[in-house]
Amino acid sequence: MTLCEIINVDINIAMAISSRGLITMPVFTFQGAKKIVFGEEAVTKLADEIRALGGKKVLMVFDQALKRAGVAQQVMAPLDAHGIPYAVYDQVTPEPEPTLADQGASMAREEKCDLVVGVGGGSSLDVAKAVAMLTINNGKAEDYIGLETVPRQGLPAIMIPTTAGTGSEVTFTAVFTMRKKKEKGGINSRFLYPDLALLAPELTVSLPPHLTATTGMDALTHAIEAFTSLQSNPMSDMVAREAIALIGANLKRAFDNGDDIHARRGMLLGSLMGGLALAGAGVGACHALAYPLGAFFNIPHGLANAVLLPYVMAYNLESTETKYAQVASLMGAEAWGRLHKSSVKAVVDVVRRLSQEIGIPQRLGDLNIPESAIEDMAEMAMTVARPIANNPRKMTKEAAISIYEAAF
Repeated sequence: MTLCEIINVDINIAMAISSRGLITMPVFTFQGAKKIVFGEEAVTKLADEIRALGGKKVLMVFDQALKRAGVAQQVMAPLDAHGIPYAVYDQVTPEPEPTLADQGASMAREEKCDLVVGVGGGSSLDVAKAVAMLTINNGKAEDYIGLETVPRQGLPAIMIPTTAGTGSEVTFTAVFTMRKKKEKGGINSRFLYPDLALLAPELTVSLPPHLTATTGMDALTHAIEAFTSLQSNPMSDMVAREAIALIGANLKRAFDNGDDIHARRGMLLGSLMGGLALAGAGVGACHALAYPLGAFFNIPHGLANAVLLPYVMAYNLESTETKYAQVASLMGAEAWGRLHKSSVKAVVDVVRRLSQEIGIPQRLGDLNIPESAIEDMAEMAMTVARPIANNPRKMTKEAAISIYEAAF
């Protein structure tokens, strides 16, 4: 048995002891995509899955980069082979504006599509989920930003990720950037859970190293923040732990060699489990502090999370020692069982070292963000209410300012 396996056994035993009636446990829910298909060549099952959902004509949603890379064509090939008609909406851009979802829904209605397939990273998947919802609910995407504002189920939706990062294929959120308002927010509704998440590791092989790095750190952020969230529960903890271990073992390998299908498989599975953990427990202050970087300076969400994660973790150390010790062990540091301050701090060093090894900038100044923006960023971060409330240590505007300052 390897060290990682021994650690996992120890942690699982500890969780089993704590969850079998020895402590009071609040009611919790755990939900994700209605069905998950994972594995090499899984995309070949797409036509069968569309028919199983009753789809007669499909709207394909992706971006131009995916088209140039040939990945979109790879996904659409089974539809061509089985004679399933489809329309293409390929206008998704990074950190999308809500108007992109409005335009996609308009096309779905015009083309009389009855099912939506999203292909790509988080931006494409979020737009696709919103398109499926809007096609039935009408209105504009921006009208639905908030929690449970969607009145009814949208079109059936299939999500096919081509990055190992966002976990959007199994979550109930679609995030948008309102650049004119300098705001960022999400549609959060149970009606956004996809009908199917279809994950094929080979579709991630063409992802360049810098996107492998930022999306991978995004997935790690989801897993760590869900694991330490005040809303965490035994189900979310289970998948979060596995996500942390998978990402810790495979991210550097995938960055070094994008053709390593074993590393790509491990990263995609880790991202999936990080998404499930996020859906079950929410995330924390790192996400809240990352939002202003996207809204004010158009910094990609995964990169913003990656830069800020070690600094937010350092702030949270005193409030989540036991779980951070587990994170450190899952990522290869020998901190499990030694919960004094010096050993738990190893978790920040482990995360920071991984980040450095895959080329993530270590300072906000490296992103050309002016230090003069700290006050405004902190003010906006405090409006991202759910992640702020989920954070294991109470977050204030003053604390947010101190984290941003440390990150410079």
